[in-house]
Amino acid sequence: MAGALSDLVQWADRWQLSLSVDKCCVLNIGILQFDTILSVHGVVLLVVQSQRDLGVIVSRDLSPTNHINDIVVKAHRRANLILRAFEPRDVCLLLRAFLVYVRPLLEYNSVLWSPCTIKDIQAIENVQRHFTKRLHGLKSFNYQERLIRLSISSLDYMLI
Repeated sequence: MAGALSDLVQWADRWQLSLSVDKCCVLNIGILQFDTILSVHGVVLLVVQSQRDLGVIVSRDLSPTNHINDIVVKAHRRANLILRAFEPRDVCLLLRAFLVYVRPLLEYNSVLWSPCTIKDIQAIENVQRHFTKRLHGLKSFNYQERLIRLSISSLDYMLI
């Protein structure tokens, strides 16, 4: 492994591509832990339990739970901000803002981190469930009826 890393560093140097060593780390995937200390240009790389790569949090056990928890928190914040920011309670405007600014957070790269536990699926679905319940005139309807009235689909169809 150390040989492959030194080859990568040499290749980057040869092509005058600077490596940002501060952004480099080691993520052991699986049960086995390797005791090898890796370094780039004399700087020892930090061993981490999870790391964000292309917007997706990858954990040591490859479980999507850390990533899902992260995006659910962000999505709830954005949804709440939308509901607070717009004074007119126009359902079409609020729904459009949700679909443009919140749903992409929940759907981005879902092929990679596709949730497999009921807890994770429900956490994602709860973002849309809570948002639609707070829309004017829809509180008394159950979730499926709200989806039909708003002509939107459930998120678990999007994540499969």
